[in-house]
Amino acid sequence: VGEDADCRRIVDETVKKWGRVDVLVNNAGGTKFANHAELDELNAEDFLWIYKVNVVGAYQMIRACAPHMKQAGKGSVVNVSSIAGVTGIGSSVAYAASKGALNTMTLSLARSLAPKIRVNAVCPGFIGTRWFSDRFGQQTFEGIKRQQEESTPLARAGTPEDIATAVVFFCGEGSDHITGETLITDAGMHLGFAPLTAR
Repeated sequence: VGEDADCRRIVDETVKKWGRVDVLVNNAGGTKFANHAELDELNAEDFLWIYKVNVVGAYQMIRACAPHMKQAGKGSVVNVSSIAGVTGIGSSVAYAASKGALNTMTLSLARSLAPKIRVNAVCPGFIGTRWFSDRFGQQTFEGIKRQQEESTPLARAGTPEDIATAVVFFCGEGSDHITGETLITDAGMHLGFAPLTAR
């Protein structure tokens, strides 16, 4: 999604096949693992690549879909962000900053694309997927998962299904009255970080 031509092609092919675009879920993302205190672990290229995927890519997809949604009279955009964008934690400073930018962009576009297009975001915390086990190994993954289960108020690690449920809610008729919302789906992990005003 980092390339605008690819974003436009995806949308054009979708409209050609299905005739319309009702919902856009921006779920593409990228990161680089870097200790927040070790500033030399990130460079400008890292920031630009992460922003290109996590922020610019989402913007380009929304821009490509918006005319079709407006023509249809309604549409729903769901940006899959991260708890990192609210708390400042996460795999790197660049990642957290990019997700904070995505949350702010959600607010901006919710205003500017209304009333025909609703724009919301979902902010997952830790999600127990193969991505973590492939990156860190099964033993470390199980340790992270156990730590989440022991430290979050709801005493559980998130699953892809948890996030999918939140996304589907924003896509459906039950959320017709909601726009510009950032839904934190992290088993309550964010409650350990205060104050939280940048939502």
